Amino acid sequence: MNSARSFSVFAVVFAAVYAVMYVIAMEKNYALFTYHPALEKFGFLVQKPEEGPAMYWYGWIATAGIVALAAGLLACAIPERAQRRLWSGWAWTIPLSVIVVLGYLLRGYFTR
Repeated sequence: MNSARSFSVFAVVFAAVYAVMYVIAMEKNYALFTYHPALEKFGFLVQKPEEGPAMYWYGWIATAGIVALAAGLLACAIPERAQRRLWSGWAWTIPLSVIVVLGYLLRGYFTR
C-alpha cells in the first residue's frame, strides 16, 4: 500500500469520526480536561466549577481528537481491498450533517 492511499483513508476516517465524536463528547460531557479561566488552571477530566465558570470545550476537542486519531490509524491497518470501498465524500457529508445536528441541539441559544 502506498502512503498517499494511507493518508487519504486516514483523513476521511479522521474527519468523519472527529465530527461524530465531538457531538457525543459534548452531549455526554466526556471532557479530557476542564479549564477554570478565573483560576487559570486545568484539571483532569470533568470537574465542577470552582471560582467562576468551568470550560469543557477544550476537553471535548481533545477527546474527539484522540478518538479520531485512533480510528484513523486503525483504518490504515485494514486491508487495501476494504479501503477502496471507503467513499471519500464521508469526509464532508458527515461533518455537514453534524453541523445540522449541533444547530438543533443548540437551538435554545438561537431562539432566546
